[in-house]
Formats: sequence, C-alpha cells, structure tokens
Amino acid sequence: MSQRKATSFDIAQAAGVSQPTVSRALRGSPTVSLATRQRIEAIAKQLNYTVDRAASNLRSGNTRTLALLLFQDPIPDDTLINPFFLAMLGSMMRTCADHGHDLLVSFQQFSSDWHTDYEDSHRADGLILLGYGDYADYRARLDLLVRQGTHFVRWGSVEADQPGLIVGCDNAAGGAAATQHLIERGCTRIAFLGDATDHYPEFHDRHRGYAATLASHGLYADPRLQVSAISTEEDGTRAAVTLLEAGVPFDGIIAASDMIALAAIQILTAAGLRVPEDVRVVGFDDIPAAGLANPPLSTVVQDAGMAGRRLVELLLAQIRGEPVASIMLPTRLVVRGSSGN
Repeated sequence: MSQRKATSFDIAQAAGVSQPTVSRALRGSPTVSLATRQRIEAIAKQLNYTVDRAASNLRSGNTRTLALLLFQDPIPDDTLINPFFLAMLGSMMRTCADHGHDLLVSFQQFSSDWHTDYEDSHRADGLILLGYGDYADYRARLDLLVRQGTHFVRWGSVEADQPGLIVGCDNAAGGAAATQHLIERGCTRIAFLGDATDHYPEFHDRHRGYAATLASHGLYADPRLQVSAISTEEDGTRAAVTLLEAGVPFDGIIAASDMIALAAIQILTAAGLRVPEDVRVVGFDDIPAAGLANPPLSTVVQDAGMAGRRLVELLLAQIRGEPVASIMLPTRLVVRGSSGN
C-alpha cells in the first residue's frame, strides 16, 4: 500500500503553526520569521512535501512567473541579441529560481500589443523590459503601463522624470571615466561614436559625461567628432567610416557600446591606423568579446550579473507591495590594450 502524500496541514501540525503560516513560509513571505520559515522548510523536506504549483497559483491568483520581454534595435538580422542582455539572463534565471518563480523569455516587436499581453492576461505577475529602440516611441507604452497599474521594471537610464521602476548604471560617470582616462593618456581630440539625443537616453548620458570631462580640462567637444550610432556592429562600422571620411583629426574614440568600439577598431585598422599607437579606443559594457579582441578592448564595465539580480528582486518587491525605488549601479573602467596599458 502506498504511503499517503503529505499535506500542508501535516506540516502545520508538526511545526505547531497554522496551515496559512505554512503556505506563507513556503512562498517565502517576509511576514514569516526566518526561524519559523526554516523550521517549516526542514519539516517539509523531511516529509517529502512538494507544493502543488497549479493549485497554489489558482488560490492566490498569482502565476509565480515573471516575463522578460526583449526588444531589439531595428537591424536586418533579427536573430542577433545584444550580448550585454545575454549576460544578464543567467543571473535573472537564478534569482527567479531562488525565489520560487519561473522566467518566461519573449522577443517582442514594437508594433505589437506587448504591453497588454502578459500581466493583463494573467500569463505573468510582472514584466522585465530590456531594450527599447527609439525611446520616443517606447515612452508612450511605458506611460500606459503605469496608468494600468502593471508591475514592471526595466533596464535603462535612471532619471527622476522617467515612468516606472528602473535599474541602470551610472552612464554619465562611466562616460566621464573613459574620457578622463584618454586625456591622461595624452589624447586631446576625442571622438564620440553613439547617438547623443533623448532618443537613446543611456547613450546620451554617456555623451554628457564625455562632454563635461572635456570641458573640465579646457578641451572642446567638437560636434564634427560625434557620429550617431546604435549598438550594432553594422552601425559601428558606418560611424567609423563616417568619422574617417570627415577628415577631422582625432586621436581617441569613446564608443557608446563595445559593439560600436569593436567595429570601429576594424575600420581603423583597415585604414592603416594603429590602435592604440595612433588612436586610443574605449568601449562601454564589457561584453565577452571585449577581452578577446585584438587588441583587447578597454571598456566601462556594467555588472551584468548584479543588474539581472536587481531587476528580478526589485520587481518581486513591487509585486509584494513593498516600498520600492529605482536603482543606479556603479560602473568601473577596465584598461586593456586598445587604450594603451
């Protein structure tokens, strides 16, 4: 005869608590003390108890699922994923698992009704948004999510007047550190490759840090040395070609992303310019390819692992109704061969 399957009531009796307390403890609710939760978890393990996820979700109205919506910049090859976002994915999945949640990953088109497809249809308890293309188009969707009361967090520029909860890095400080580094290496004509408008707020913040640092040293941010680009190899190639064709002297490049920087180095090399002897280059993100390039790319590091954890933890706190605020993470400069060690 098979042994009867243990229930939450059996755990409650063994632990000397109520059945609702057992349910809250096994959900990781902060309303249950750590000592009580650990005792309940130990008894549940001893009894080989497993939570009936479907029944629990039905009772609570929660799916215990978060939806990660990935938006890509408009490029011909829609199979390419921003390497920095890929680096976040592992830590997001681990953090979700640690909190008893699943992570649903979905690629989205900006023309679709993604803002109503998930939480409103009870496919997920909240949304994590990565990427956005042109922010001017994206902003209206974010405002709608706020008005609907949707639980969501996003990776982006941390500014006071932005809708929703944001986790992002200190882009202005990163741009400033990269520029300061090149100035200390003797550069005086430093170009910036990347969009420097409100359409791409993170790049704009990096440009602000670049321009402010030049000004603090009495150097001029020559507009002829700024070429717009989004974070793709194709756009980095185009921007570097445009910069060279302009014929304006430069001895350093700050690229708004590593993808742009790596493409620019290829174009510089093909044009007979040596990196770093003739032109010093610094990127932003520290994607895996940065350290493998020839020469290895100096770059501003955004901690992808921490970013993924913070995005998940902030969203779960919002779903639980806890006090929450946007988070700005620090950056740090890693100096490699592209800017001269």
